[in-house]
Amino acid sequence: MKYLLMIYGNQEKWDSIPAEEWPEAIARQDAFNRKYRETGELVGAYGLADAVNARLVRRENGAPAVTDGPYLETKEYMASFYLLDCESEERALQIAAEIPSADQDAVEFWPVLHEAPADA
Repeated sequence: MKYLLMIYGNQEKWDSIPAEEWPEAIARQDAFNRKYRETGELVGAYGLADAVNARLVRRENGAPAVTDGPYLETKEYMASFYLLDCESEERALQIAAEIPSADQDAVEFWPVLHEAPADA
């Protein structure tokens, strides 16, 4: 079963972290990623660009209509996400709790109900 884990953040939060703390934070995250890639349970870990780089895409009259976005009601935005493939929900929850920032910020947890077939 696959599970999506989402981490939220904002620029104010990132700016509040002293520059000298970033290398250790990145090393902890890299160690987490390496550990679960080696077990085969981490399918992928992805950091997202800052919210100013996000776009909203719609289709108008059959053509793409792209605007700046997202228009957030809050200053928090999705900063990164992980895709797990685990034998059980309990195991996926254990891994989610090991994300280095989970002691400071919640990790949003979503079971993935289905995926498109690779040959579709």
